[in-house]
Amino acid sequence: MKTTIDLFGKRILSELSLVAASLISIILVLILLAGCTSTTTTTSATTAATTTTAAAPTNTTPANPELILSSTTSVRDSGLMDKLIPLFEQETGYTVKPIYNGSGAAIALGEQGEADVLIVHSPSLEKAFMDAGNGSDRRLIMHNDFVVLGPVADPAGVKGASTAKEAFQKIANAQANFYSRGDNSGTDAKDKSIFKSIGITVEDKSPNNPSWYLESGSGMGQLLLIADEKQAYTLSDRATYLANKANLSLEILFEGDPTLLNLYHVITVNPNKSSKINAEGAKAFADFMVGETAQKVIGEFTDKNGQLLFTPDGGKTDADLGIQ
Repeated sequence: MKTTIDLFGKRILSELSLVAASLISIILVLILLAGCTSTTTTTSATTAATTTTAAAPTNTTPANPELILSSTTSVRDSGLMDKLIPLFEQETGYTVKPIYNGSGAAIALGEQGEADVLIVHSPSLEKAFMDAGNGSDRRLIMHNDFVVLGPVADPAGVKGASTAKEAFQKIANAQANFYSRGDNSGTDAKDKSIFKSIGITVEDKSPNNPSWYLESGSGMGQLLLIADEKQAYTLSDRATYLANKANLSLEILFEGDPTLLNLYHVITVNPNKSSKINAEGAKAFADFMVGETAQKVIGEFTDKNGQLLFTPDGGKTDADLGIQ
């Protein structure tokens, strides 16, 4: 009898052990399922947060997004602004409306309050603009130089000159045709100042100009085509010449004189000139032009033969380049 009870008790204990094991297994499964659900929820939340962050725009649209740039033609004709303007727009959200003229006309738009920011290369006109209170800030962007161009035959013998003044004197002595822009641009002001230094006074559209001193009234790119067609001498900024060299027979006959240094500045227009002036946008553009992105582009901008067209000068002053 006792043996039967013992066997019955052992059987009961065995079945209870099996039930307990099953319950433990079920509990473990429930715990695992709960953990997976929690992980999935957390992961989903994290993914949603990450997606929201990634979708956020990097730049907000400025309150006044349109910016009017009044600029010299050489930065357009060289192709530089085709590189820089899209980068500025992408980085800041502004939309640039460029107006290209000679530096004199570009500065005049600033004087009239019809532009927000200027890029010009006529130091004497720029200083007068600032002295009159028309500009808020003027900063050096870059430089290259002017070069004297002429036909390969070089009838005036310019190639033998040792200074810019001597080169221009040879042209005057030979009464060889010289084409000027005649548009009060930086290049136009430079050639007139050199002629003045040798005692020859020339002025835009003056009937008293020598017969061999001709004016195109056009931008630098167009002037080069005219001078090339007429096989005449002219003065050009190096960048525009190199950018158009493939289509020209004119050659550089004189270069390297310190007086031919060509400085480019960015000037923000004084907002007091007009209530329409986008002062915030002008400052953003000026900061961009002397900043790392633009300066890197300028320092790597070459013609088809790999020749640099400009030297970046962001952070420098005119005095750093020896100009007082």
